[in-house]
Amino acid sequence: QVQLVESGGGLVQAGDSLRLSCAASGRTFMSYAMGWFRQAPGKEREFVAAISSSGRATDYADSVKGRFTVSRENAKNAVNLQMNGLKPEDTAVYYCARGGTISRQPGNYAYWGQGTQVTVSS
Repeated sequence: QVQLVESGGGLVQAGDSLRLSCAASGRTFMSYAMGWFRQAPGKEREFVAAISSSGRATDYADSVKGRFTVSRENAKNAVNLQMNGLKPEDTAVYYCARGGTISRQPGNYAYWGQGTQVTVSS
């Protein structure tokens, strides 16, 4: 059974930075793309960023491009999301997910973590 555990969320002020991490179980981590999604209260889950299995390809939502950076450490079964220049509209529960290939569609990801709360105050 694949388990994904996010960490690193918290309460910060606008303009601050946070680094989210996602630890994955299993010996085939390096074979799968990983994605980050977020869901704010009353809104649908939305794509944030994704990284290919090798780490050579990445994709970002327009709303975070230039501020967020996704990376992975296959030797540690971990994927990270560095978030700089945080804005109040970034407030949400952030989820990591494991998928077959890099994608913006939640349906392409079979396994999800429980999420970590990020709150950005103005």
